Formats: sequence, C-alpha cells, structure tokens
Amino acid sequence: MRAADGARGVAPSPRVARSALPPIGKPHYRLEAWKQAMALVTEVYRLTSTLPSEEKYGLAAQMRRAAVSVPSNIAEGAARETRKEFAQFLTIARGSLSALETQLLSASNLGYLHADKEVHAVMQRVSRLLTGLLRSARR
Repeated sequence: MRAADGARGVAPSPRVARSALPPIGKPHYRLEAWKQAMALVTEVYRLTSTLPSEEKYGLAAQMRRAAVSVPSNIAEGAARETRKEFAQFLTIARGSLSALETQLLSASNLGYLHADKEVHAVMQRVSRLLTGLLRSARR
C-alpha cells in the first residue's frame, strides 16, 4: 500500500494473475497445436520432477525449456503479420520438439526415465498438428 493510499484508508487493488484472465483476441488460443503443446509442457514438468536431484539444473532444465519453447513459438508466430513469419516460428517449434525427443531418449538411456506413453502420444499429436499448420502457412 502506498503511503498516500494508507492515509486515505484505500486498500490497494488485488493483483490478478495473468493466467486467470480470459484469453481475449489472442490467435494462438484457437490453435489445437498450441493447446496440445501446452498439455505437453504439463506432462514434461510432471515427468522431469522424477529425475534425480543432480539433474535439476541439467537435463531436467533443458527438457523443460525445450517443452516450453514449443507453445511459446506457436504463440509468437501466430501473432506475427505474415504467413512466412508464422511458418518460421512453427519451424522453430518443431525443432524444439525434436530437441525434447532427443532429451527424453537421453534420459531413458541413462536410466532416469522409462518410456512414458502419454508424453510420446502428446508429442506425436503436436508433431502432426505442427506439420499441418506448416503446410497451411506455406501455401
């Protein structure tokens, strides 16, 4: 509370978390690829929470960054002006998805994770949706 507010007895207005606000006018909210990529982020965070503590700042952090990069790039591309720009960001999202797949395989090869069918199913859905969006954006 600011000093001037306290003197008048006015309580500060509560801060509302951005995620609590309705998604008005954002083009990426309508994209199924973005929705599925957001679900992938949740699954990856769930999965990486089981990694050994010594991987907290290593493989777990990399996997989380790669996962978050996918919907972030879809959103940023959807907000751009041209189809060419949108396609570029979709390509980056696809690259992040490939990096995540490699990191999941590495974690599995190191014995940290077992094959998680849910994560792989979501990754496959996102990959197919990104491919379709890319085809559409390049037309």
